[in-house]
Formats: sequence, C-alpha cells, structure tokens
Amino acid sequence: METYVSSKGQIVIPAELRRKYGIRTGTKIEVYEEGERIILRPVTPEYIRSLRGSLKGRGALSILEEERRKEKEF
Repeated sequence: METYVSSKGQIVIPAELRRKYGIRTGTKIEVYEEGERIILRPVTPEYIRSLRGSLKGRGALSILEEERRKEKEF
C-alpha cells in the first residue's frame, strides 16, 4: 500500500488498515522512529487493554504514588 504526504505533512491511512486496527476519527496515533523507519501505532482501547499487567512487579504503582505526592506538594 502507498499513500502520499500533503503540503501540511498529513498522510491518509488506507481504509483497509483503519478497519483492521480500529482507527476512527479522533483515534490518537503514537509516532516514533525505529532505525530508518517511522512507526505509527494507534492508541485504541484494545491496545490499552493489551498493556494491562505489563508493568506488574516493576514497582510502577510506587513510582506513580511518589509522583502524585510530589505534585500535591506544589
């Protein structure tokens, strides 16, 4: 599949891929670089659910609690 970049730097994601990955109007897209590639990752509810438990046992809760404590001090 190919797409083109507009004068504003916008691209159109083909309909087939939008349907496959659940991309709808307003879907947030994470954009990052990996070597010589530009990666687009839709941040959909399905993607968020897939992350559940990925930080288990890494102290994420204690880090979050510490950050919230710092915010309250300001």
